[in-house]
Amino acid sequence: MLSKNGYEAFIVGGCVRDFILGNTPYDYDITTNALPSQTERVFENFRIIETGIKHGTVTVIIDHMPLEITTYRIDGEYADNRRPVSVSYTSRLADDLARRDFTMNAIAYNHSSGIYDPFHGQDDIIKKQIICVGNPQERFNEDALRIMRAVRFSSQLGFEIEKNTAECIGKQKYLLKNISAERIRAELDKLLTGKNVYNVLMNYSSVIEEFIPEIHNSIGFDQKSKYHMYTVWEHIAVAVSKACNDKIIRLALLLHDIGKPFSCQEEGNCRHFKGHAGKSADMAQKILKRLKYENSTSKRVITLISHHSDKFESEKAVKRCMSAIGSEAFFQLIEVQKADNLAKKPFCAERIPKLENIKRTAENLIKSKSCLNVKELAVNGNDIKNAGFSGKDIGIILKKLLDEVIENNISNEYEQLMQFVMEIKNNGQV
Repeated sequence: MLSKNGYEAFIVGGCVRDFILGNTPYDYDITTNALPSQTERVFENFRIIETGIKHGTVTVIIDHMPLEITTYRIDGEYADNRRPVSVSYTSRLADDLARRDFTMNAIAYNHSSGIYDPFHGQDDIIKKQIICVGNPQERFNEDALRIMRAVRFSSQLGFEIEKNTAECIGKQKYLLKNISAERIRAELDKLLTGKNVYNVLMNYSSVIEEFIPEIHNSIGFDQKSKYHMYTVWEHIAVAVSKACNDKIIRLALLLHDIGKPFSCQEEGNCRHFKGHAGKSADMAQKILKRLKYENSTSKRVITLISHHSDKFESEKAVKRCMSAIGSEAFFQLIEVQKADNLAKKPFCAERIPKLENIKRTAENLIKSKSCLNVKELAVNGNDIKNAGFSGKDIGIILKKLLDEVIENNISNEYEQLMQFVMEIKNNGQV
């Protein structure tokens, strides 16, 4: 529509990069020489959002999809390493592309002109390298989040970061302190689910340290264990890379052993890490709060870390854990334990078939509708109340009933459960 009204318009940035890579873009950004007011007139019959108008961006909703349309612009001074204080419009597409972060994102395309690539981004995509547009020091000073974007893209795409760009990342990573926790967190999540995550965690651990300094002691920490052939950080990096591509599971693995250096006990030439799961969980809780993860994510990650060393030698043990943490978390825990074992000495991989059997046991328990929580008991709070109990005692008795059912001491049948309740009442002790 912009072209039909006499304006230039190009799709630009990540969507063009994705097309070149053969991937389907998730969103589209458009750049144009039309001023925001002119763009609004062209799309006057559509819903328009003006939240980015200060920086020349008009968001148009077309078929329920937001489309960001930005006027060609030159960014002014960046005062806070995050966003320009002001922008000025330009009539030249090349000027607009020059302000972008990486050459692979500074490519524009439209049907009539084809690809416009003044900074040779296509060549860099072919070379699988991430390189800043212009001077990397200036690009990172403008917006320090570009440091995280560089390592995130390296993880997602499997690209190497060009030498000069990488050196500037090392020198300027301290600028990340000026970036909000929410923006850091969003990039970290994408980084962790990338196919090249191992290399990024190993090569750019110093970048991660800027916002998770708690990992410092894990880097280079020799475990001196018959189960391990890697340092703590190497083990973490391998475990994350071996895990299924799930944000919660990989985040848990990133933090699952960071407490080891602080719970280390020396015994001759060996080291033991009693209580490290609890220590790691305590540290993770503070990290996740600092990075402003939502409560549900934090709770789940902390649960997985707390239980990652649990053993399940019997069906009862499986039932106890499923009851304690929930079925969904239990299946995630199995995935955490599988990746954890794949990041140890080769003989530890022998535990993988056992973990698969444990997973099948859990699946069968669900299929057979085994009682795994209070809500699935054949009695409820009213039944306990009618038996003469009140207040907190009702919850305590329901928990005791569940424990007895899980241990197979009584069946989950109304008569047997109420008989147990009456025994408690007759004994006079809850």
